[in-house]
Amino acid sequence: MSVYERLRQTLPTQSARWLVTGCAGFIGSHLLESLLKLEQTVVGLDNFATGCARNLDEVRDAVTPAQWLKFVFIEGDIRQPGDCRAACQKIDCVLHQAALGSVPRSLADPQTTNAANVDGFLNMLVASRDAGVKRFVYAASSSTYGDHPVLPKIEENIGRPLSPYAVTKLVNELYADVFGRCYGLATIGLRYFNVFGPRQDPEGAYAAVIPCWMRAMLLGGEASINGDGETSRDFCFVANVVQANLLAATTENPEAVNQIYNVALNERHSLNTLFGMLRDALLVHRPDFRVGEPAYRDFRAGDVCHSQADITKAARLLGYAPTHRLADGIREAMPWYLARFSPAA
Repeated sequence: MSVYERLRQTLPTQSARWLVTGCAGFIGSHLLESLLKLEQTVVGLDNFATGCARNLDEVRDAVTPAQWLKFVFIEGDIRQPGDCRAACQKIDCVLHQAALGSVPRSLADPQTTNAANVDGFLNMLVASRDAGVKRFVYAASSSTYGDHPVLPKIEENIGRPLSPYAVTKLVNELYADVFGRCYGLATIGLRYFNVFGPRQDPEGAYAAVIPCWMRAMLLGGEASINGDGETSRDFCFVANVVQANLLAATTENPEAVNQIYNVALNERHSLNTLFGMLRDALLVHRPDFRVGEPAYRDFRAGDVCHSQADITKAARLLGYAPTHRLADGIREAMPWYLARFSPAA
């Protein structure tokens, strides 16, 4: 039995009070759902800047009425210290997911990205410290590796940031380290690599590639690829991210705390390969669909060409063992894509 399997068996008997910031977002809503199903009490904080009420509705429908009653929602903003203080009261563990993602967004508006990702992060650290939170787990980012050329990426080796977004996520790690050393706040940062799955926003200028392509395939739109399609990524299904968060929040290994971990698969797939996998998975459900070829566009500023994570450290210190490879995640997410994006939906 894996560490995570044992945790899922024991956690319902050890109820705690959790705070999930960004709980109406893609990853935050999955953390909320998993915690409620494990009989935990959860406070959620969100300002709906990028999250949406639909995600909370899906969580409500996925859990029992009794489990839903263990959820308390606060509509607030991490840029407001008072909202952070209110949310952290009597909290055992913070899972901090609230942020403004997207490299292109940060290039277009670095000040707003900094306000949410740096000022907001510092507000949450201060509020967690003052409330006596036992563990502060936060969403870090693979963008921190910047221009470091070596693959796979190892936590200790980073380069220069390539975007304002990457700068903000690096600052998060520096602040968390300082709060651990200066104030004794137990923190763990999780560097996510290209997370995907149900509830990921397909719309807008900063949509992630997988839901964007699935929407285009199902609605007859054009799927575009930045560059020649040989850019590669370590795509990570959201269930693996949930696992990493829960392991980080509950580990009793003192060596595992105040550390940074990669959260991914240690695999690499090109965008051309990904497009083919999505198309083939869709045709299993809808063999009548005719999916056109993708349109190739200029390479996007601020992006790296290749990304792949070494997950040895997370496996050794946290017991992290991904349950979903890329194909598994696509297969599991496909019914959601069909229900969400099909013309009749």
